[in-house]
Amino acid sequence: MPPIAFTGALDVGFPLWIMLRALMQTWPGRERWLVLGGTPVYLLLFMWTFVIRTPGHAYAGPLPPLTEQDQAVRDALERHVRVLSDSIGERNQGAYQALLRASAYLAGALAEAGYPVDTLAFRVGPHWYYNLEVTVPGTSAEESIVVGAHYDTAEGTPGADDNASGTAALLELARQFAGARPARTIRFVCFPNEEPPFFATEQMGSWVYAARAAARGDRIPAMISLESIGYYSTAPKSQRYPFPFNLFYPDRGDFIAFVGNLGSRRLMRDAIAAFRQAVPFPSQGAAVPAWIPGVSWSDHQSFWLHGYRAIMITDTAPFRNPNYHQPGDTADRLDFDRMARVVGGLAAVIQRLAGS
Repeated sequence: MPPIAFTGALDVGFPLWIMLRALMQTWPGRERWLVLGGTPVYLLLFMWTFVIRTPGHAYAGPLPPLTEQDQAVRDALERHVRVLSDSIGERNQGAYQALLRASAYLAGALAEAGYPVDTLAFRVGPHWYYNLEVTVPGTSAEESIVVGAHYDTAEGTPGADDNASGTAALLELARQFAGARPARTIRFVCFPNEEPPFFATEQMGSWVYAARAAARGDRIPAMISLESIGYYSTAPKSQRYPFPFNLFYPDRGDFIAFVGNLGSRRLMRDAIAAFRQAVPFPSQGAAVPAWIPGVSWSDHQSFWLHGYRAIMITDTAPFRNPNYHQPGDTADRLDFDRMARVVGGLAAVIQRLAGS
């Protein structure tokens, strides 16, 4: 997840300030000032209605003990994260051989789960890069759900949270769905090249994948990007937001976030509803304009730009984790118990979206 702003207009929503400006120009005198004075109220009402309000209630309270199955998931997640971040370490174009080792490890883990692995190669400069895809065939071949995570890191970091955590979750979710027979096909995909210098370019693995899907006319009603899901804190003021989101959301970084653009609002709401029904774990959601800092900072953006609905599942990374893109982003700083609970909830989300 790169810490850069993306200036492209990614949302289908017409900016609220343009509508207010049009109204101001049509209403003279005192009426104009009444509209202007009420603008903050209108903006807050708009945010609550279209951006923040989500189905169900965010869980609050003590977390129940892990079940035996949860504990097995927890151990698998930690094993994957430690291989990627501790054993392999930094993995990107500058550490290309390590990136290849990560790709080989992921392909092996997916094959061990019982899948034939499709290696989708593409070239950038002197190097070949590999999207890794496995498929759970649906009873209807018309539509597919894509679950993706990037396995590269930013320069100078072992990337335990960003994004060994999301990649480990993808491996475990793929293992759980092996042999399932959903209505919609499910595709689990590991992407390279999410981090700079490739972010928001056609050299992103997710961009290449989404572009090829769009060119084929693939029907993808939902894409889920698993991005940095391992760092949590219950300390007050451990969570930050771009203004004015701090007025609406908790200041403790103990939740998982469901983030989409305005065009993916229904998908975000459906996903967080399924999550909340499945697991007692804190969750927050938002569907906001893509130019808000952080909203488009992962592989879901590539799918937006090719006409697909997509959401990001995240611990909010730079808005919470002090080790973001730093050498200190190590496995020992992650909360694998909470990660296991999140994966349990995401399995329910995928079941809901795929109709299984």
